[in-house]
Amino acid sequence: MVVFIGYISKPLWEEPVQQFVPSSLRDSISSTVDSVKENPEINYAIDTLNQQLNSIFTQLNNEPSESNDSKVDPPKLTAPKDQMFSIHNVELGESKAEVEKKIGKPKRTTENEYGVSWAAYHENYQNFIMVAYDEKNNVRGLYSNQDLIASSTGIKLGSSKQSVQEKLGNPESIMRKGLFNYKIDQNGEYEVFKLDHSYATIFYDKHENNTVTAVQIIDQDLEQNKNELYTESSQQLKEGFEYQLFDLTNASRVNHDLPILKWDDLVRETARDHSLDMAENQYFDHTNLQGQSPFDRMKEDNIRYVTAGENLAYGQFSSIFAHEGLMNSLGHRKNILRENYEFLGVGVAFNNESQPYYTENFYSDSPSL
Repeated sequence: MVVFIGYISKPLWEEPVQQFVPSSLRDSISSTVDSVKENPEINYAIDTLNQQLNSIFTQLNNEPSESNDSKVDPPKLTAPKDQMFSIHNVELGESKAEVEKKIGKPKRTTENEYGVSWAAYHENYQNFIMVAYDEKNNVRGLYSNQDLIASSTGIKLGSSKQSVQEKLGNPESIMRKGLFNYKIDQNGEYEVFKLDHSYATIFYDKHENNTVTAVQIIDQDLEQNKNELYTESSQQLKEGFEYQLFDLTNASRVNHDLPILKWDDLVRETARDHSLDMAENQYFDHTNLQGQSPFDRMKEDNIRYVTAGENLAYGQFSSIFAHEGLMNSLGHRKNILRENYEFLGVGVAFNNESQPYYTENFYSDSPSL
């Protein structure tokens, strides 16, 4: 018997995901998927044994994995008292002590593009919220893509774009950064609204009738203190974007009743190397300049897989905008929500202008698809 290999690596180029960017810069996203199925003869048995050993060694280096087998009760949401929005009953200005009295300790804290950190709170990625604190441990930013959003106007997860516009008015078209005004491109995937003392970014799901799929609230001063479109690159920011994109992916999978992915340090290095290669050599493609596909690179790094896939994004200045853009593109969404994937590694690199390149490498080493 010969080994049958189903190989698909056709990049899916989509309309660019727009951020607060000059019209000359167009963001990009791309995805590809590969499936490998082998026969159940002796060669397959040997490969399967190797896969399982590799999985054991991989998991020893991973952070503890979590399961979403048990459902967690959603919180009872109340309309905010002093502001237009709250997330998980948390409002801007609250102290960290007040927040953690309500929802416990964070699972992870990572640097974000505002020069502060996102603290991620969840229970096996259920009731997922990210909170940004200032140096005094007061809430300056909030985000969630789950049913934790409450508003004095009635806006919530699943609200229509029309109802948002009716209640919040016209979205912003210009964002000032330092000495420059940047146009907020109206691509329909999100809108930015100026509230009394904050900016609300409302993300819409094109595949769910343009309904609200996530909300980010950023304190006005925190937003205006970010003087550049892109934050200067650093090791801390790179790692922050990587882990944030991983957490956002799992929160989205939980929304669709899918298993939680495990973090994989080995494939993270494969993803990092490709992001760095693209950033340094100024290209954007699944196939590198040596002609290697994502699957060639994974095999070269001794990562055994049965099924694998890759998502790429470039130019989005935060992990949140990158993730929401990928979810609005069908090929990338399929990778994020593919049921049989088990592992994910995310690698980020920055070019000389501090523009980030994101690579997500998914795979499964299980012999049963």
